[in-house]
Amino acid sequence: MLVPQSGRAITRHCVLSLPSLMSRLTRQRGRGSVRRQGMSFPFTHPSMKSLGAFFLAALIAAPALTAQEREDRTLLTQEQMTSIINEVSGERAMHHLLELVPYQRIRTPEEYNQPFRESQVIERFAKAYGFSNIKTVVYQQGGMAFQPTRGELWMTTPKLTKLFDIHDIPLALPSLNASGDLSADLIDVGAGRAQDFEGKDVKGKFVVSSGATGAVYSLAMLRGAIGVLGVSAIGYQRSVDFPNQIVNSTVPAQPGTVAWSVTPEVQRNLSALLARGEKITIRSVVETAQVPMKAEYVWAQIPGDGSTTQEVGISCHLYEGVIKQGANDDNSGCALILEVGRAWIKLINEGKLPKPKRTINFLFVPEIQGTNAFFQANPDKRKSIIGTLNFDMEGIRVAMSRSFWILQRTPDTFPSYLNDIAQSMMEYIADISRERVRFRRSLSGYAPTQPVESVRGSKDAFYIKIDKHYGSSDHVAYMSNGVPAVMFITWPDMWYHSSEDTPDKQDPTQYKRAAAVALGAGSVLSAGTEEMAARVVQENLGRGLGRMGESHVKGLGYMADAKDGPTLTRAYAEARNAIRHQTTIEKAVVRSAVVLWTDTTAGAKRIAGFLPLLDQRAASLLNEVKAAYQLQALQRNVPATEPVLSADEKAAALLRVELPTAANAPAAGGPGGPGGPGGGARGVGGAGGPQLPDEFNAELGLLLRKGVTALELRDFLSGEFTPLPMDQVMAVLKAREAQGQIRLVPIKK
Repeated sequence: MLVPQSGRAITRHCVLSLPSLMSRLTRQRGRGSVRRQGMSFPFTHPSMKSLGAFFLAALIAAPALTAQEREDRTLLTQEQMTSIINEVSGERAMHHLLELVPYQRIRTPEEYNQPFRESQVIERFAKAYGFSNIKTVVYQQGGMAFQPTRGELWMTTPKLTKLFDIHDIPLALPSLNASGDLSADLIDVGAGRAQDFEGKDVKGKFVVSSGATGAVYSLAMLRGAIGVLGVSAIGYQRSVDFPNQIVNSTVPAQPGTVAWSVTPEVQRNLSALLARGEKITIRSVVETAQVPMKAEYVWAQIPGDGSTTQEVGISCHLYEGVIKQGANDDNSGCALILEVGRAWIKLINEGKLPKPKRTINFLFVPEIQGTNAFFQANPDKRKSIIGTLNFDMEGIRVAMSRSFWILQRTPDTFPSYLNDIAQSMMEYIADISRERVRFRRSLSGYAPTQPVESVRGSKDAFYIKIDKHYGSSDHVAYMSNGVPAVMFITWPDMWYHSSEDTPDKQDPTQYKRAAAVALGAGSVLSAGTEEMAARVVQENLGRGLGRMGESHVKGLGYMADAKDGPTLTRAYAEARNAIRHQTTIEKAVVRSAVVLWTDTTAGAKRIAGFLPLLDQRAASLLNEVKAAYQLQALQRNVPATEPVLSADEKAAALLRVELPTAANAPAAGGPGGPGGPGGGARGVGGAGGPQLPDEFNAELGLLLRKGVTALELRDFLSGEFTPLPMDQVMAVLKAREAQGQIRLVPIKK
């Protein structure tokens, strides 16, 4: 690689400690000197003389070091960002995690008569750090549940071996059942499908299967089995890569029966013994205590200055039920935002960050249902909270898990100013955390501009990704209550929802970087000044231009891929739709920023002038697309005819999608809903029949509630994602209508 030998050194902001200075100095190419703008400072060893010469050179260079490269900027000042980076601690976040979930454990029955351990830890730290209005809120009381206190799975023949103990691996016992001591022979039912049971007498016996525990249990119980040893794993590859992992599951076992989840390795070993002709006898011993059912969340605040009733939120989920306990999912999010609050309060007290005008609500909740419970108990927060940052799975060492730290934006059905605040901070921390080749000859040399690293953490690259909306966390509950929210998440996570989601997979450096992003974005969100409102709108406009450009590129790609004249004309129509869709979204993003002004009427007037400019941008892009279409047609020797609506599209334009009256309430969990890809938003009520591809379903569920026509629904989904055939959309809609999920109401001409 060639290095320029002349020219002025590139200068930018850089903060260096003494160890960093010395470390970088020894990494300079050619150990004989350090260069600055053509001057050499010889050194041979870090003696007092050479150290003095070095620091003299550093002082001479000081004005150059305070310069800042233009793209290294955020919505806060450089000094504020540096204060944040210096203060947030990945080690402290790890300390929180180790207090919350040092290991996966069996919850004692006594915990049900007081705040759970995790709630107590959050409260204790919050009080020590100076949070205000701290309280644990108990809800959903009533009824009793079974809490296991003992659970052992034994192989008693051909030799006596304890296979699992819930005090070793709590997730091995997924069943919710009363006490029982069961013994019987073991039968292998392979994958555990209905056909795998054919010809096998499983009545009164245990079965072992490579299939999912819950599904195999249902089939086995119909045939009289008393127990199941299933493999609860997320996908085949996980069971191959991690043969000693058990994934969390819940099986409501009937009295006199039991369900166990075993590791893929144990399942394969048992199946191999049976295949060899060995007789295996299994014994299951379970003891449970009845405990009162309850759920709880912890709520703490950093108060605003009293000048506004507006508030903001920062959230995580402390619980997914009361049995499962995960280090990354999501005690990591809670450990993180606790550290964010600590650093924030300290920086405010030191005068390094201004006191926020908007009150910041920190919520540590049971996932989704806890957020909904908060809004049910505090309905005024639906209007006062103007935006929320949700942190779900934050601390994993991303390189170790082949992961990215991802920002999940709000969906296009909920366009918001908030996305660009979060994206700005993520990209800033990622850029200053990496070594940039164009800066090799400056003082930092072979090193990041401003390393954001923890003492005991990794020095990995900060792998980030800005992605489209995905549901299944508390941000969807905020949006279902009218509050814009984004989610930060590490994905993939090789130990997600499993017995291996433990603190040893966590990285203090990842915590520090995430905390810097969170505190930076939170400071912008809570600022409450008109100056900051104007800055955010400018950020929306600049980044919106990029997104409109992406829609343009997408449309040009459609035309480039066309096979003939008719498909080229169709591609041109889709290209225009993509640009028009994105223009509509960007205008809505700018309008959403009105809330950042204390006087929203004045704010609306101040941003009104930008809206026609966005239309002008769109017109220019549409002209370019048309020119590209004409070029493509010329190249292919086909006519560049203007697109017209097909017969199917004309018919769809005259059908309005409506919900039956009983289904008009917002879906529990909001955009995406709970429970997996697209969550509960596969239509209304999770309809069966024809389905759109997974990535469309969260938005489909929301659009079904908007009163749009079938054609508008198709155009929206195609503009946000990729083109959908009209007949495919109509097949899905008609299937839902047949099941009573929606109505397709003709519009009179």
